[in-house]
Amino acid sequence: MRAARRERYVFLGLLPWPERVQVARALRTETVGGLVLLAAAVVALVWANTPWGGTYEQIRDFHFGIRALGLDLSVGHWTADGLLAVFFLVAGIELKRELVVGELRTPATAALPVVAAVCGMAVPAALYLATTGVWGGSGAGWAVPMATDIAFALAVLAVLSTHLPSALRAFLLTLAVVDDLGAILVIAIFFTADLNPAALLGALAGLVVFCLLQRYRVRGWWWYVPLGVVIWALMYNGGAHATVAGVAMGLILRTSRDQDEKASPGERTEHLLRPVSAGVAVPLFALFAAGVSVSAGALAEVFTRPEPLGVVIGLVVGKTVGIFAGTYLAARFTRARLNPDLAWADVFALAVLAGIGFTVALLIGELAFPDPVDAEHIKAAVLLGSLIAAVVAAVLVKRRNGIYRRLWEEEMSDEDADGVPDIYQQTGPGSGRGPGGEA
Repeated sequence: MRAARRERYVFLGLLPWPERVQVARALRTETVGGLVLLAAAVVALVWANTPWGGTYEQIRDFHFGIRALGLDLSVGHWTADGLLAVFFLVAGIELKRELVVGELRTPATAALPVVAAVCGMAVPAALYLATTGVWGGSGAGWAVPMATDIAFALAVLAVLSTHLPSALRAFLLTLAVVDDLGAILVIAIFFTADLNPAALLGALAGLVVFCLLQRYRVRGWWWYVPLGVVIWALMYNGGAHATVAGVAMGLILRTSRDQDEKASPGERTEHLLRPVSAGVAVPLFALFAAGVSVSAGALAEVFTRPEPLGVVIGLVVGKTVGIFAGTYLAARFTRARLNPDLAWADVFALAVLAGIGFTVALLIGELAFPDPVDAEHIKAAVLLGSLIAAVVAAVLVKRRNGIYRRLWEEEMSDEDADGVPDIYQQTGPGSGRGPGGEA
């Protein structure tokens, strides 16, 4: 009996209804934000490659702020260090939710996405180092091809008008959440400037106060917003990348509800900030980070210089091999078995799609290569690698869209109009697609 039960965990099966509602809400916002992000990237590329390209550079490099507080930054730096802190704050809340009530709350459900994400970070980094090692390039950009841009990937799916089942979308979202955690750890550990211990201690003290406010259920934005700004400024002046402050506060915010609450502080904050992050912060960062030269000579250098070539190989080959191999091996040596309605070709297509590494890849590229000339080559490689991954994934996903459409229609069917799809009320023992992915 025990042996039989060990075989009953279904990978990419039907999500539990509460989890599906939460994932659908998050993906809806990220998809719209991804389309705005895609538009911003196109505008940046066109703007930077027209006769008005000088205007683009002047605006990007224009400085403003409070010099006495060490915050006299360019527009480009304000978007990277300031606005992206909002993006990482939302990512921190999302990670906390996954750890408390989502896919990462138990070892059994966390094993597959965590192993897949870790392999999807390690293999691209290894391929980058191998490429630059063979051709005598710099290994500084090893972390550039590690991250998946969930918003850009969802925008590609939206443009394709696909009907990807919610389980596949949720798996992609969980991969991206773990990727974001890996990226912020890399930024915090490997890309720090000269450290200012006093400022960092001040930021730590601010985080302690933030935690105490949460612990004692203190409510009111007038406590948290000024404190958050102070923590961010101290973190920036402390030499650590300011986005670390965002993810730290996101992880501190409570995501479990008290009995008298309709929504937890984390849920309320995410509801307010996710549209700002997806629709404003990330697109503005893309607008001032994606403006690179796309001349024939610049594109040729992507394939002739070891550093940008390593980025392209890492994104297109490394993410695909890492995520697919990690997922397959994790499923092979755990209790999981693939949803019988899907095939490993679907996981492969998802792994290719995860090679779209835009926002965080551009950010790490700027940190790894301070020289603007080198950074331009890396940015071009990120854009080209993401484009190749998007095109290949589009072909693979479209081939299976008929199957996805059938599964999606089953998930959405609500003939009794009670607001809950019928499949959640009809599945039971032996169905193979019951809530929670168990037979």
